[in-house]
Amino acid sequence: MTQQTGPGEGKSAFVTGASKGIGLEVARALAGAGYAVTITSRKQDEIEAAAREIGGQTRGVVCDVRDPQALQQAVDAHVGAFGGLDVLFVNAGLGHFANVEDLTLEQWQEVIDTNLSGAFYTVKAGIPALKRRGGYIFTLSSLAGKNPFAGGGAYNASKFGLNGLSEVLTLDLRQHGIKVTQIMPGSVATYFNGHTPNEQDAWKIQPEDIAQLTLDLLAMPERTLPSRIEVRPSRPPQK
Repeated sequence: MTQQTGPGEGKSAFVTGASKGIGLEVARALAGAGYAVTITSRKQDEIEAAAREIGGQTRGVVCDVRDPQALQQAVDAHVGAFGGLDVLFVNAGLGHFANVEDLTLEQWQEVIDTNLSGAFYTVKAGIPALKRRGGYIFTLSSLAGKNPFAGGGAYNASKFGLNGLSEVLTLDLRQHGIKVTQIMPGSVATYFNGHTPNEQDAWKIQPEDIAQLTLDLLAMPERTLPSRIEVRPSRPPQK
């Protein structure tokens, strides 16, 4: 009898911001599909615990996406450990929310440096390895990348910019066999902005839903690219 293997057997993935929430569930799904996975976070205890929880060929690495040198070292170590790179999931992000008058320079800088510059640094570090055997880049954006809201100056700007970067990446990389998809969720039950998921979040998109979407996109025919995916709760509470 022929032994069945998962679609990710012999492949590897690198996921940023993966100690909890969407990043953790995406990494868990990829590992379950057979991928060797590196996950990153700024907190050593959290990322080590997440790697143990996922199991399999999962490496937990402390890395701040605002540091391009640290990211390059982490990606290089991943390639050295697993022989290449097939999936890059750009997930690390944060938010500070205030009207522009009250938003501090430090808050603006942290959001832009993490959500936009950090995404650029992550992709920049991974492109050479992805080009060697083709692959897939996912950028975790938001519906806030097309729908501005009061108090969202820094966050909206970072996600609008991330969407633009993602679209350019598609044009720059598709002839190298690299797909790029920007995933734009609405309300997700995560730990974002200090929130702790609870039973009242049942109506929201769940992190495992984004993980399932990621696997579905990876299973698409090579000839087809869903380049922008907007994801909404199917039945939000009535206002």
